Amino acid sequence: AMVKSEVRCNTIAFNAAISACDKGGEWAEALRFLGVMALRKVASDTISYSSAISACEQGGGWRTTLGILSSMLRDRIKSNVITFASTISACETANGWATAWQLFRLMAKGNVESNTIIVNAAIAAFETAGEWEKVMQFYKVMVQSQGQCDAITASSAISACRKGGAWEKALQLVSDMVQSSVESNVFVLSAAISACERGSAWEQALQLLGEMGQNKVQPNVISFNAAISACEKHCEWEKALQLFHGMIQRRVERNSITFSAAIAACEQGDAWGEIGRAHV
Repeated sequence: AMVKSEVRCNTIAFNAAISACDKGGEWAEALRFLGVMALRKVASDTISYSSAISACEQGGGWRTTLGILSSMLRDRIKSNVITFASTISACETANGWATAWQLFRLMAKGNVESNTIIVNAAIAAFETAGEWEKVMQFYKVMVQSQGQCDAITASSAISACRKGGAWEKALQLVSDMVQSSVESNVFVLSAAISACERGSAWEQALQLLGEMGQNKVQPNVISFNAAISACEKHCEWEKALQLFHGMIQRRVERNSITFSAAIAACEQGDAWGEIGRAHV
């Protein structure tokens, strides 16, 4: 309605409209308003482009978001950390990780200061694509040299290591968190336990589960399921059942995955008489 009105719209009015589209999840409308600004020769600014990129981050696809950023840089409009964070976040697809890496390098050239949000977005893009080695390189540079790390950073990096079967690297990241005084949580340690489970490192998985209690971190069903599954893969059915029944003491609700892993552990150890106990 605003566009069809005879009232002359200025940059502030268009920015407000694009921002409203961003908040309402209407990325196509945000993109349309940005196009109308160009047609009407209304000067766009950092807010115009940042709001449009933010709107397109979720629904518009990473190529659309990247196109807006390219137009922004072509028009020599100053970019900021929000602009790059939204664009990098949009690259969390199997095909977008290389672009995320290029964008991060472009930030450095443009003297746009990075922060934890940017680092997390880039690592998430690499993790989604299964590029765990790139995650480790990036983590080492950004975290160890600049100290830009939080629990989300570590959790994404550990998850990438899990997908790549690099459980030793996952444990190293947990150790680095302790040394860097970064507070851990159940998601970080559960991801590390899952990495150990995938790498058949059942002893390390149990050690991490034990350390959760020592660090006053309450394990959840994901933590226990991964540890039980790790024991099952190595025919450690007694350990698996101990964990299974320990969930009751910890007041952790069990699910179908829990029961399946416990029963599979009993089958692996030919402990048929224990299968009935697994339903208690």
